Amino acid sequence: MPSPNGPSRTDESTPEPARKGRPQPKRMTQRRMENIATFYIQRFATTAAHLKRVLLRRAAPALKAHGGDKAEIATWADEIVARFERTGIVDDARYAATRVASLARLGKGPGKIRTILRANGVAPALINELVAELDEDEDQTLKAATAYAQRRRLGPFRKDKVPAEERRNQESKDLAALGRAGFSYAIAKRALSES
Repeated sequence: MPSPNGPSRTDESTPEPARKGRPQPKRMTQRRMENIATFYIQRFATTAAHLKRVLLRRAAPALKAHGGDKAEIATWADEIVARFERTGIVDDARYAATRVASLARLGKGPGKIRTILRANGVAPALINELVAELDEDEDQTLKAATAYAQRRRLGPFRKDKVPAEERRNQESKDLAALGRAGFSYAIAKRALSES
């Protein structure tokens, strides 16, 4: 006899409700992969290495659902990325230079910029060249550190005044925050004192 509250969990006559999930992905073709790449670069600036990672990541569910040759998929991705590089659609040097300028304006330090570029697949030699230029321009690095301190309300940009007995401890915390953001100790000290 069914329970007045509806079927019980032990009642095997009622099927479990169908689980809602993602629809099955479409089969991956070379044309589809090219469309994915085109759509991606229309929306985001990217490097060749990052674009290849995106394409392989997008192909993974289709391979799992429909099967296929991973080597063939990787070859398609390589061909698409190489063609985009030849035509200048994907240019690692242009991307890296633009990204360095943008990150510096946002107040990111050279160390943080180096990490971000490395994660996006920029060649180490290019990273070293661009970050060295940034390091040489001490005024730009100082401006970036000051912008970061202002945005995070560190040091003189803090709204609430710190009591004298806690000032030294708070200064150490502010210096540490600038250090984690990728700035050298000397730049961090100047950003907090000259502001």
